[in-house]
Amino acid sequence: MRSVPGAKRFRGSGPRVLLFVLECALGILAVVLVTALAHWSQWLLPVAVLLYLLIVVPIALVYGFWQALIVSLSAVMAHSYFTARETHLHLQQNLAVDPVNSISLLVFVLVALVVSRLSSRVKENAERAENWGTQMQDLYEFTRRTLQLNLHVEPGPQLAELVHEIFALEAVVVFDADLHQSYQAGLWDLDPQELAQNVYYFGTSDDDAESGVGRRVVRLGTVPVGSLVVRGDTSPLTNNAIASLIAMTFDRYRAFANESHLEAERRTEQLRATVLDSLAHAYKTPLTAIRAASTGLSEMGHLSAGQADLVQLIDEQAGLLSELTTRLLTTARLDAGQVAIHATPVAVESLIEEVVASLRDRLASMKVAIDLPDENLVLNCDHQLMVMLLTQYIDNACKYSIFGTAVTIRAVQLHAEVVFSVHSYGPVIPLSDRERIFDRFYRASIKANRAAGTGIGLSVAKRAAIVHGGHVWVTSDEIEGTTFFAAIPTTKLKG
Repeated sequence: MRSVPGAKRFRGSGPRVLLFVLECALGILAVVLVTALAHWSQWLLPVAVLLYLLIVVPIALVYGFWQALIVSLSAVMAHSYFTARETHLHLQQNLAVDPVNSISLLVFVLVALVVSRLSSRVKENAERAENWGTQMQDLYEFTRRTLQLNLHVEPGPQLAELVHEIFALEAVVVFDADLHQSYQAGLWDLDPQELAQNVYYFGTSDDDAESGVGRRVVRLGTVPVGSLVVRGDTSPLTNNAIASLIAMTFDRYRAFANESHLEAERRTEQLRATVLDSLAHAYKTPLTAIRAASTGLSEMGHLSAGQADLVQLIDEQAGLLSELTTRLLTTARLDAGQVAIHATPVAVESLIEEVVASLRDRLASMKVAIDLPDENLVLNCDHQLMVMLLTQYIDNACKYSIFGTAVTIRAVQLHAEVVFSVHSYGPVIPLSDRERIFDRFYRASIKANRAAGTGIGLSVAKRAAIVHGGHVWVTSDEIEGTTFFAAIPTTKLKG
């Protein structure tokens, strides 16, 4: 059975002294009996010395160095006492008359002390090796159990209980800096949360032999991620190993949480695309009926001016809803990878003019400039998707441009790409928004930069560029204005 760690360290001094006295008394009694027997039997000194060694060496092996030292001195004194009685001389006189006895006894004491010291060291090393082997087994068990932890919940409480249980410690506290939570096991005299936080914030890593308390900063590489405080019988190396295993468990928990979050986002995106596709299909039928009815009313004639205006308004708004529905369908299909690329050679100048013409009502109050260094530029692309991409860019510029400023549409071939750009002057897009602005349903973080819209237009433009093997980005500056770019490879796509 494994002894309770720390029992030797915290045992009372009274019982230890009494045990020490009893161990010495047992050895002294054996020495007195052997001495009396040696003198009664008239044994020579070498024989007595060998008998003394047979007493001192076991004492050293079983009890320790100091007990062997006291028993050795008692052997010298007992032998001298009995020798003095036989010769009717004092101990000093006997030693002076027979120096052989003194030398023999001195050699005996030295041999006894050396043997006892060596045996004590061997015993200490054996105990240390056994203790280290036990701690290695505990570390192996702790490693095995940490790999089986349930990472769906916070690992801190589980780690504290495992350390307390496996290493049989009196008390444990684990601090998770990321969650700013402390988890304890066992009983603490002081506030364990404050103790663990102080270790983390002050970077304290030490071991107090008197109290049996070990403190460690839990680090991932050089980055502190928490702290560990234990009270009990563990070595500094074991405390280091426990802290390292806790750090790796924290890292595994963070990685697992991130992976779960990404998987949840992926499933959410799939659900969102499915819902969009279903809604868009559901809207198509009533919108077709509304547009057919408005067209029929217009062709019937005999409408007053007010009725004609209302019919025209219905037709225009139904057209906008139909366009939005088509955009939703395209977005959902782009997300699901269900859009087939129908690549054909398209004249870039005609493409831009077509998009500008479709937005003539939106651009009526604005200045539009088209910059084409090469008027004969041709791009092999999907015509419909490129129309959607440029429409989103130009429509976005219309929403945010300052009244009276120009919108510049440019296309230029750079290396193996045709780079489209739409430049306008309006609110500056913060640096933190320039990546996320192309995400679906994302709106600017600054309310002043927001305009009416669904938040899906730029995401459609991004996906249209991606399916062509291209990419999109934006620059924004208070002086230079805002420019949206789309780079489309000139390499022929498979239709």
